[in-house]
Amino acid sequence: MIIDTNVYLSRWPFRHLEGDEPRDLAAKLRKQNVVQAWAGSFDGMLHRDIASVNMRLAQACRAYGQGILVPFGSINPKLPGWQDDLRRCQEEHKMPGIRLHPNYHGYSLHDPVFAELLKLATARRLIVQLASCMEDVRTQPPLLRVPPVDIAPLAEVVKSTPGLRLELVNCASNISKERYRAALSAGDVYAEISMVEGIAGVGRLVHEIPLRRVLFGSYYPFFYFESALLKVQESGLDEASQKALCEDNARQLMGPAPSGSLAR
Repeated sequence: MIIDTNVYLSRWPFRHLEGDEPRDLAAKLRKQNVVQAWAGSFDGMLHRDIASVNMRLAQACRAYGQGILVPFGSINPKLPGWQDDLRRCQEEHKMPGIRLHPNYHGYSLHDPVFAELLKLATARRLIVQLASCMEDVRTQPPLLRVPPVDIAPLAEVVKSTPGLRLELVNCASNISKERYRAALSAGDVYAEISMVEGIAGVGRLVHEIPLRRVLFGSYYPFFYFESALLKVQESGLDEASQKALCEDNARQLMGPAPSGSLAR
């Protein structure tokens, strides 16, 4: 069984993706033995009405997910009322976590609002997913060049936020190993594998950081789901380690589902 911690609903704004209909996406995941998929919304990158983005995400997960799709709401702390968006994610939509896109929303991890957001999310016992990038800068439209998030400040912010549960998603290959390790060793921090590159890349990754900190993520439908699956299969990890990566570690991060939660 697989828990995929990184999928997206709605439309990628710059090209059509096969599988971007919620019904098709859920059907594809079920065929691949996915029992749970943590879903963000592409709309959360560029839309200003974040409340509507999160409402549509929650509705789509209920309508098409059949227990598989678990919504992770978008929060843009540079928009007015973002604290209410955070509250609605937990109280109204029963989301277990949120997904952040700092580079698209115009703030750095040095910004005090980032630390404030982490503290408020932690107080609400929400998992925080931080997207390092969404697309290789070489393929981005000329008028929307968005570099990866600079994670250099992350370790200190994590240390100052006790109880934070953080997952790094879409970790670009140009993130230095030192900064990567510093962030993952600063607290309860995890990383998924969708952008791990190279032969036996996942096998090398679990020699650099603890296996218990590594999660399965496909970044489907932007990437082919089979790409992430192949990374695990050719990793050289034994069966128990593959099971930990594909399922057990994510269950540990998620923890018990709160009453009324969509996270089943």
